[in-house]
Amino acid sequence: GRLNADNARFLLLAVLIVLYMLCGAAVFSAIELPTEREAKERWEERLENFTRRHNLSRAELRHFLREYEEANVAGIRVDDIRPRWDFTGAFYFVGTVVSTIGFGMTTPATVGGKIFLIFYGLIGCAGTILFFNLFLERLITVIAYVMKSCHERQLRRKGVLPHDGRRGSGTSEVDSLAGWKPSVYYVMLILCVASLIISCCASAMYTPIEGWSYFDSLYFCFVAFSTIGFGDLVSSQNIRYESQGLYRFGNFVFILMGVCCIYSLFNVISIVIKQSINWILKKLACKCCHRCQRRLFHSRRNVVMPGNVRSRRNISIETDAVNESDTDGRRLSGEMISMRDFLASNKVSLAIMQKQLSETANGYPRQMSSNSKQNGFSGGVGALAIMNNRLAETSVDR
Repeated sequence: GRLNADNARFLLLAVLIVLYMLCGAAVFSAIELPTEREAKERWEERLENFTRRHNLSRAELRHFLREYEEANVAGIRVDDIRPRWDFTGAFYFVGTVVSTIGFGMTTPATVGGKIFLIFYGLIGCAGTILFFNLFLERLITVIAYVMKSCHERQLRRKGVLPHDGRRGSGTSEVDSLAGWKPSVYYVMLILCVASLIISCCASAMYTPIEGWSYFDSLYFCFVAFSTIGFGDLVSSQNIRYESQGLYRFGNFVFILMGVCCIYSLFNVISIVIKQSINWILKKLACKCCHRCQRRLFHSRRNVVMPGNVRSRRNISIETDAVNESDTDGRRLSGEMISMRDFLASNKVSLAIMQKQLSETANGYPRQMSSNSKQNGFSGGVGALAIMNNRLAETSVDR
């Protein structure tokens, strides 16, 4: 059934994510571990030379370094940097909080600040995610409209559509164009190009002003725009810049545009991953179909037969869909109801609950098209549902 298919997709996705994480951990460990060991050896050597030169004990020096680490958490650095908690610094901090970037260069040190951050971040992150979802909806609308306009222009250039827009001999082509939808792969390509352009332009600004290399600037753009926010590179942290106001405004605009584009790109890529998972499950189902049928045949031969349990069941409109299912076909043979059949008999009520949840979240009853019913992840709530609905419902008039 549908629930079994969704569970299969969920389990397959979980397995693929775990395998992806294991492979990533192996690659990063192989690349970064030798450098970490070399840095540790150099640090131990410098620490030994320093204690010997200044006649200090290792314990005293380590105690001093721990005190500096505590000061570092509070925002104290060796180089002169701007105050962490003046108004501009605090505004930069709350921007990293609500955007879920969280660079970590500034963190609240007081109990009151930590408590306030919990409630402030709860509302701020939820509101910002809602803003990203609405931005994604409008971005997909614009992209789909532009792509459809280009498609219409191409058809007119080929003579398939009339230039004045009236329906003539190309009525069938116009009707087919009304149901035309942009490919998710073209949308992904457009968002990739837009994200790359924003990152390159932002890196061209960061390189001379922050003193980073161009590659480090690109690395910072991805870490910041994807809201990973390691904090090893953070922009706009020095006390003084040339054209400081203009730079901070440009930094804010680039981060906002980059986060919106990368967030939209992530959601499009998630649709491609979903399609890949559906393809894998379809291939696995084709291979296991005959094997499962043989197992089902052997399992039916050894079932306890208590009598006809279906004779006293009343049939209603809500159970018609269940009556036509495979599970009821098994009950007609007089077999004892299993746990799987019991869950299948409640499938209609679960579907009604999901439908009500979706209508409540969207604010209106949604009409499901035939295409959306075939989508394994349709009917959801959130950015993925917005993406699916926008790609499915965009028309020429929009």
